Amino acid sequence: MQTLPTKRTLHASFEAANDGMQSTEVDEPKGEIGMSIRIAELSKTFSNHRAINDLTFEVPKNAFFCVVGASGCGKSTLLRLIAGLETPDTGRIDLSDREVFGTGVNVPPEDRKVGVVFQSYALWPHMSVAKNVAFPYEAQGVSATHAAERTAEHLERVALTELAGRRPEALSGGQRQRVALARCLASDARTILMDEPLANLDPHLRGTMEGELRAFHDRSEVTTLYITHDQREAMALADVMAVMDQGRFLQLGTPQDIYDRPATEKVARFIGRGTVFEADIRGSEASFQGQIFPVSGPASGRVFIRPERVSIADDGIPAKISTAHYRGGFWEAEALIDGVDASVQLNLAHPAHAGDHVALRFTGGWGLPD
Repeated sequence: MQTLPTKRTLHASFEAANDGMQSTEVDEPKGEIGMSIRIAELSKTFSNHRAINDLTFEVPKNAFFCVVGASGCGKSTLLRLIAGLETPDTGRIDLSDREVFGTGVNVPPEDRKVGVVFQSYALWPHMSVAKNVAFPYEAQGVSATHAAERTAEHLERVALTELAGRRPEALSGGQRQRVALARCLASDARTILMDEPLANLDPHLRGTMEGELRAFHDRSEVTTLYITHDQREAMALADVMAVMDQGRFLQLGTPQDIYDRPATEKVARFIGRGTVFEADIRGSEASFQGQIFPVSGPASGRVFIRPERVSIADDGIPAKISTAHYRGGFWEAEALIDGVDASVQLNLAHPAHAGDHVALRFTGGWGLPD
């Protein structure tokens, strides 16, 4: 496949009250030019709760797109609307340049050419791995010979050829997930929708499956929409990600851009760790308790500082460690500065304990917008 040299702007448009929305220009993923998912002014209300609030965005073909947010923010509802498992109140949904929901249009789920992977994987327990993957072909009346050939291809893609004869009960959680992914391919899905697929796995297996999911996506040339509450997981997998809150996207961009340049204080606090406090900002410098350090961004007077931008220095600002936890290779700590409400989050290379006195130096920050 050819790596496209062009750039395309991913965007989302919202009501004027959603001031924090930020769009980011990102490299076009490998594959065809164009959009695989287009959402326009999508809304969904359950009783008096607006689960999806006038949402508009686009996802390029072949992109791995992650939507991250706290429970109840609307991300699973968004996935179900795209899949056709729920009906929007208003808006339009296009998949691979084809309208599947809009005025007078509501294509049923089975005709949208999307594959959905849930936490439970939803495999047939009485069928072998091969039979589970071949099921979409059998449902379409495809010949047994052709179904077997295509099934073998899909099992090879997910590295399950040797387990074709086993039943789901004899598989690990990660292997069951790969069966569900292969079945998505067998349904000729060009868009794969994943709803917290790693949530039921232990931490070690989750790390392994992140690599397998990304490899599956790259080999399969599909567009992936991945829903998760785990921001670390989203940043590890995504080409592009969105931070969702109350049915809207607070920010849409690459993982690095969202981490380094959060559009709002809420995004800054949700993605990774960091500290927000008031500072005197003039141009590209901030002054805080006599210390001057560089800042970038909108710079309204509130500065956000990541732990990696905090160091220990003899001429630093006096502080006292309030908590410290060993994370393997470093200590994750928080320190209190007299007169400052927020605790400063930092990483230390040496042991630390609550009550230790330290002196902090800031090496850079991000100025948050009003």
